[in-house]
Amino acid sequence: MAESSISTYAYISFGLGVLGFILTISGNVFSLIGGILTGIGSVFGILFIKYDYIMVPLVTQKTRTITLAGFGGYELPPAQDVIVKQVGNNYYASSFMSIEIFKSPTEEPREETMKYNEFFERAVSSLRHVTKIAYLIQVEDISKKRQELEAKRAEAQAKLARERQKPMDKEGKQRMVVDAYEKEFELWDRQLAKIAKGRKPMGILAYAMATAVGVSRDAAISNVRAHAEEVKIAIANSLNVEVKVLSGEELLKCFEWEIFFPTTVQDIEGEALANV
Repeated sequence: MAESSISTYAYISFGLGVLGFILTISGNVFSLIGGILTGIGSVFGILFIKYDYIMVPLVTQKTRTITLAGFGGYELPPAQDVIVKQVGNNYYASSFMSIEIFKSPTEEPREETMKYNEFFERAVSSLRHVTKIAYLIQVEDISKKRQELEAKRAEAQAKLARERQKPMDKEGKQRMVVDAYEKEFELWDRQLAKIAKGRKPMGILAYAMATAVGVSRDAAISNVRAHAEEVKIAIANSLNVEVKVLSGEELLKCFEWEIFFPTTVQDIEGEALANV
C-alpha cells in the first residue's frame, strides 16, 4: 500500500474520532453523537493502519474501476494507465510503454549497429526489475515502402539544399544542421538501395511491459508506476528513442497482444505504437 493512501484514510478516521471526542465533552445533545463518532473513528483508524490491504479495497471498490470482461478478473483503474489483478492475498499490476524507434540500427553502418547493441545491453543491465520488451515484426509492401522512402529522401534532399545555401556561422550551429540533414538523406538513400537489391523492408512495433506486486491494489499500482518510470528513463536515454507510458485504448491493445497479436500487415498498420 502506498503510505500516502494509508495515511489519508487513517487521518480521516482519527479526525472523525477527535471530532466525536470534542462533541462528547461539550455536553448536551451532542454527547451521544460524539461518543458514536469517537468509537467509529478510532476503530477505523486502527483498521486502516493494521489491515490496510483489506480496508482500502473495500473502500475503493465503488470507484470507477472497470472490470475487463472475459479476461478473468483483470481490472482497469480510473486513471486507465495500468492493469490490475488480485491473485490470492496479493495484487499484481502491469504497465505498458510504447517505444518509438525513429531509425533501424540495421540500416546504419556496421560501427553504429555495434554501438546500438552495446547501448541496448547497457539499458537492459541497468534495470533492477524483470522487464518485457516485445517486437512485432512485419514484412511491408515493397512498392508502398519504396514510394514512402523516395518521398522522405526527396524532402531531406530539398532541406539539405536549402541549408547548404545559408552562410556558416562561427559557432558551427549551421554546420550541425547541415550534418543532420546529410545523415537523414543518407539514411533514406541506404534503405532505398537495399530495396533495389531485393531486400524486403521490415516494419516493427515495439513496446515494453513492467509488472509489480503489492499487498493491496494501491501498493501494486504505485510500485508498477515507479517501475515503468525506471524502464522509460533507462531505455530512452540508452537508445535515444521516445518511450511513452500508455493508457486507455492503447494500453488495452498491448494487453490484448499478450494473448493474441495481429496476424496480418493490415492489422498492424495504423496502430498508435511506433513503426520503423
